[in-house]
Amino acid sequence: MPVAVVTDSTAYLPPELVRAHRLTVVPLTVVLNGAEGLEGVETFPEDATRVLSGRRVTVSTSRPAPEQFAQVYRQLLADGADGVVSVHLSAELSGTVEAARLAAAEVGDDRVTVVDSRSTGMGLGFPVLAAAAAAAQGADLTGVRQAALDAVDRTTIFFYVDTLEFLRRGGRINAAEALLGTALSVKPIMHMPDGSIVVRDKVRTASRGIARLVDLAVEAAGDADVDLAVHHLAAPQRADQLLVALTERLGDRLHDTYVTEAGAVIAAHAGPGLACVVLHRRP
Repeated sequence: MPVAVVTDSTAYLPPELVRAHRLTVVPLTVVLNGAEGLEGVETFPEDATRVLSGRRVTVSTSRPAPEQFAQVYRQLLADGADGVVSVHLSAELSGTVEAARLAAAEVGDDRVTVVDSRSTGMGLGFPVLAAAAAAAQGADLTGVRQAALDAVDRTTIFFYVDTLEFLRRGGRINAAEALLGTALSVKPIMHMPDGSIVVRDKVRTASRGIARLVDLAVEAAGDADVDLAVHHLAAPQRADQLLVALTERLGDRLHDTYVTEAGAVIAAHAGPGLACVVLHRRP
């Protein structure tokens, strides 16, 4: 059996890709107004959207416990996997990478290795797919890990949010940044150059935000052939606009495309209206 690839629920990979690549997905936990659920198993995007639209909102998220990862790793190895590469959302956003590394140390660092994607959504998903492709081609543990790391370096994420308030509540940006955005009535575009969320641009309207996302994605693509992912939260029309515009701008350099709604974890921190573009430059 080849090297097994594990990820977490914030990759927002289309279910058919999870099945096709035999990926194992470990869910994070979301608590919405006191109701706890596993992302993608018990709690879904529409649940987060409904709660976030209310007047009284308490939302939190938590990483999987190290023992959850350890159980997954042990089972995969017991089933005959040669090793496990576990790829997860940015350590700057969550303790998921730390939990996975604690589990890897318990199970055996010689058989399990953990990769920090420094991103989330398909910014995580593309490195996971690269690792799975390398595993399917017979790469060993080191080769599969390197495939994921190489894809991390070739993947760029930009996203637009209607307000910085949800990011501020979750502690993902500081209060001063959120206050500035509110005071000036600007619409922020964010990116993750080092795994943390940073304001990249500010625009005045949602339409300008979508247009700017397109420009930034084309700039990030450069001259490379690329794969594209678009995420949204309760904003399918924005996802459609992004896909149409980027398909036209990138032309025959655009290969695989994916459109998915962001799950409850990202919803809790970004809020309804999220529009996100992820570019993966092919080697």
